[in-house]
Amino acid sequence: LLRALRIAVVVCLYWFTSIAMVFLNKYLLDSPSLRLDAPLFVTFFQCALTAALCLGLSLGAACGPPCAGLPALRLDPKVSRSVLPLSAVFIGMVTSNNLCLKHVGVAFYNVGRSLTTVFNVLLSYLLLKQTTSLYALLACGVIIGGFWLGVDQEGAEGTLSWTGIFFGILASLCVSLNAIYTKKVLPVVDGSIWRLTFYNNINACVLFFPLMVLLGEFRTLYHFDKLGSPSFWGMMTLGGVFGFAIGYVTGLQIKFTSPLTHNVSGTAKACAQTVLAVIYFEETKSFLWWTSNLMVLGGSFAYTWVKGLEMRKVQEDPNVKSGERNDTGV
Repeated sequence: LLRALRIAVVVCLYWFTSIAMVFLNKYLLDSPSLRLDAPLFVTFFQCALTAALCLGLSLGAACGPPCAGLPALRLDPKVSRSVLPLSAVFIGMVTSNNLCLKHVGVAFYNVGRSLTTVFNVLLSYLLLKQTTSLYALLACGVIIGGFWLGVDQEGAEGTLSWTGIFFGILASLCVSLNAIYTKKVLPVVDGSIWRLTFYNNINACVLFFPLMVLLGEFRTLYHFDKLGSPSFWGMMTLGGVFGFAIGYVTGLQIKFTSPLTHNVSGTAKACAQTVLAVIYFEETKSFLWWTSNLMVLGGSFAYTWVKGLEMRKVQEDPNVKSGERNDTGV
């Protein structure tokens, strides 16, 4: 009973953190009352705060619980350079995620960036030479169908943003690339996700500066009328804290359940987030629009279920070669 209660608490914590972060970022990126057109600055601030929190908690590790066990962090230029390729992908991922959210509604956000699974399969084949089963490919087909139906329905309702769609597709690609590069770079930081998060965000902060200069965001900030508002910085800080926390609670959910259950939970969370967004923003959606969401969510769930069955089969079959074992890990 205690274990079940812990799992329920962790799953609820993941849902709350993830959904709250999306709604909060939507406010910061596209609120009519805020009117701040500086998405890179918002992302930069969140990266800077994440790096600061990593460092702060690491320094607090010597004080014992709850920070005990965290690795010590120090900035090593050599390691930073080694992590740089991943950081470039990471910047693409977080920036395109936020730009997608800026240009599309929260309700459509999950559909807009739903092609991550498809890119996982594609890149695993192109870069890692891993094949995917027919059933998993069929699930990907359902996701693609749901994505295009969603795009069609957004267009029919007059709310389609091709800019948002572009960044949604780019975000999906970057999420897949990020997963692949993370596996390659982890040995550089001794397999520590904590250290990798720190270096990734430090590098991102440095790389964001020239981008913000090129896009004139410093000029935008200079003319921003709420720059001295405590409530604005409070919301920015809260967004950064949620951005930091989502990584922790994701790991926590995987630890207390399993990667498969985490994916199922993420799919269910996406469904709840869509419904909440429609209710909160008082939107009216067509039957086909809801169908597109169900196709994306159903395809994602089916893919997760198929991969779970394949992984279980591989683990139970002692005759499976190591290369074939890797094939199921998409």
